[in-house]
Amino acid sequence: MSWSGGLLALRPLAAQEQVLTARQLIERIQKNAGVPWRAQTVDTIKAGSPDTVVKAIATTMVATLDLLKRASAAQRNFIVVHEPTFYSGAEDEFHARNNPDDPLVQLKRSFIEDHSLVVWRFHDHWHAQKPDGIIRGMGLALGWEKYQVPDNVRLYTLPKTTLEELARQIKDRLKVRAIRVIGDPQMAVSSVAFNPGSTPVGLVQRYLSGSEVDVLVCGEPGEWDSGEYVRDSAAAGKKKGMIVLGHDMSEEGGMAECARWLRTFVTEVPVEFMPAGEAFWTPKAG
Repeated sequence: MSWSGGLLALRPLAAQEQVLTARQLIERIQKNAGVPWRAQTVDTIKAGSPDTVVKAIATTMVATLDLLKRASAAQRNFIVVHEPTFYSGAEDEFHARNNPDDPLVQLKRSFIEDHSLVVWRFHDHWHAQKPDGIIRGMGLALGWEKYQVPDNVRLYTLPKTTLEELARQIKDRLKVRAIRVIGDPQMAVSSVAFNPGSTPVGLVQRYLSGSEVDVLVCGEPGEWDSGEYVRDSAAAGKKKGMIVLGHDMSEEGGMAECARWLRTFVTEVPVEFMPAGEAFWTPKAG
């Protein structure tokens, strides 16, 4: 065999060495997660084959049908999501198996399979990182990292402003269409607590019952309990407020951070953040 022929023969072998399957990628993420991998976790493949060769990676909050279409068109076939794909609060697979006749579940699963996509959830272990990957990313998205209280990534001491102005700054920075606020718009605020995603009333009480925090910026609180607690706090003369971003918009920056993190140890294929966007919108004033 000639030397040039030998080079040609070696090229396919080199190309094979660069192949990265979904299974291999997940194993690498598990090794780099920095926390022990749980035996029971929602961080599993939700649709697609683990033997799929990864062409490119997209990180996002949720695999909406629109996101899946955009990812497929961009040839990003391994999709790292934070929240459920098939409308179940716990296990996507459980919901899909028990709703086999739901037309939207069928449509979505068929689209994933027909376009050779893999949807893998990264929730439990991303939150378990120290500091929490979602909160770390949201601090960066908000531009608050320099205001973080030492040793507590959820607390920030911001330059003094009003509740209304703070809400406006957050709205503009994160491009939230349906932001909501409880409290006196002109109230002076500086000490801010941040909680992404679901926000139970016990957490709201813990942050706002004392004097340490002026305003809680959060994702998805209950209106009938958390919202009323904050409203009654204001009526009782306490200078307290709450800014509600919505579940997705309170965590989206964390999945942008996930893409940055993945790029530190995944080099064979492109890794990009693709925003799923906000479900809600508000009508313009008449």
